Amino acid sequence: MKTGEIRMSKFDKLVTNAAGRVVPTVINSKPAVPFKGIGKFKPSGHKTAPPITTCADYPADGNKVVSSLKEALLKCGLTDGMTISTHHHFRNGDRVALQVFDAVNEIGGKEMMWFPSASFPCHEPLIKYLEDGTIHHIEGSMNGALGRFASEGKMNGLGVLRSHGGRYQAVQDGDVHIDIAVIAAPSADAFGNANGVNGPAACGLLGFALADSQYADKVIIVTDNLVPFPCIPWQIQGNYVDYVVVLDQIGIPEKIISGTTQITKSPDRLLLAEWTAEFCDEAGLIYDGFSFQSGAGGTALSIGIYFADILRKRGWKARFARGGSNKYLVQMLEEGLTDYILDGQTFDLEGVRSMRDNPNHVNTSPFTSYNYHGKGNFSSLVDIVILGATEVDVNFNANVVTHSDGLLLHGIGGWQNCLFGKTVILPIPLFRDRIPVIRDEVTTLCGPGELIDVIVTERGIAINPRRTDLIEKMKGSPLPIKTIQELKGTAEQICGIPEKPELTDEIIAVIKWVDGTVLDSVYKVKE
Repeated sequence: MKTGEIRMSKFDKLVTNAAGRVVPTVINSKPAVPFKGIGKFKPSGHKTAPPITTCADYPADGNKVVSSLKEALLKCGLTDGMTISTHHHFRNGDRVALQVFDAVNEIGGKEMMWFPSASFPCHEPLIKYLEDGTIHHIEGSMNGALGRFASEGKMNGLGVLRSHGGRYQAVQDGDVHIDIAVIAAPSADAFGNANGVNGPAACGLLGFALADSQYADKVIIVTDNLVPFPCIPWQIQGNYVDYVVVLDQIGIPEKIISGTTQITKSPDRLLLAEWTAEFCDEAGLIYDGFSFQSGAGGTALSIGIYFADILRKRGWKARFARGGSNKYLVQMLEEGLTDYILDGQTFDLEGVRSMRDNPNHVNTSPFTSYNYHGKGNFSSLVDIVILGATEVDVNFNANVVTHSDGLLLHGIGGWQNCLFGKTVILPIPLFRDRIPVIRDEVTTLCGPGELIDVIVTERGIAINPRRTDLIEKMKGSPLPIKTIQELKGTAEQICGIPEKPELTDEIIAVIKWVDGTVLDSVYKVKE
């Protein structure tokens, strides 16, 4: 679709893909490829590229500062139907995306596609711009109110949810053409060099904006901490940047902290953590020089604590830990229990400090960590991957974006990309709010079961039958090893058989797989 062309149809030409899911092959008037199976879609052609520019059009003194976001957008040639990207390095403390679309609205721009790396509750005010046509639709994770708005069929276009690596892939491959990228940077110079580790709003790394800086037609850096040239380190290079805007405040650093970045106090969740660590230990997955990735949820953090205890007791160390970083991972690094943190997202202010001060705390990006259309990435090198899910089914398929009522309330993040780790474990409660988590079939397919190895619940542990090596190693274990069907039966004995969500046949969003193919559709909920 050309810049400025108004989008017409939400979806068309439905087919059944290799996962058995009905998906459109036309999304927001653009062709799409249905999921063909893991590793079955082979891309061709060359990477996309931004327009060629010349230094003759930029200030010789290197000063790219303009007076306001409005001026920067006008200089970028804002027209109706453009794609504007923003990033979620400030998580729920972002102050920039709202100001961007306030400026777009003031200019009179319409039918924009918003392409965030993720959205948060702080972005709920943008609903008014979805309603008045300033924003046509969102291609990015929709959390909370924005997801509910889409689930009710109120968005003019179709939502497209991608993983972090899938977002980089989409930009790199030309699936998404970014007209204007707006990058919030806690520290920047007038030339546009920028980082996230310095300044009053320091948030850590700026890796989610890397693809945008490299491939967008126009790039605007927004900062509240303008420093003399050069801004070092430069996580974003000024050679990619067109304009710099200085605002009073770009983000609230205290709100980069996820609401879940605290060790769980729940006895059930602590049991999940203990059993997960014991399973990893008994199965021989923990060894001197192993690697792991766990999230920022309370259960995952507790598992990390158990891993640290095992390493400390045996005099071992991990070679690297994949982040989202947090204070507990930082403590492991500073204690010498891991050689490196390879960080993709900073979850608290201790992580920010460590990244700034410790050369072994390395900032990464979706290109190095997760991009499936690269020459390899970090994901397949990780020994143990700990993830969550809203639902799983008897075939080990998993869902992370919708609840069992069908409401779209969460994003994918790096979850799909992490499924390529050597052993993927989902510690999840057997039921939430008296609703079983293990289903006959997940409401929305986000991860194929062949990539998920172990389900740990407070009533038992299920190993994917594909992992005969793990089944053999756990024979005679004191841990409660059960089949997935046994766990499902236990949940239904306690809670009853859950009802299926009440959905219409109207598609409101799609789930892209890591290779850019369409994995599943998300449907409008009945009123």
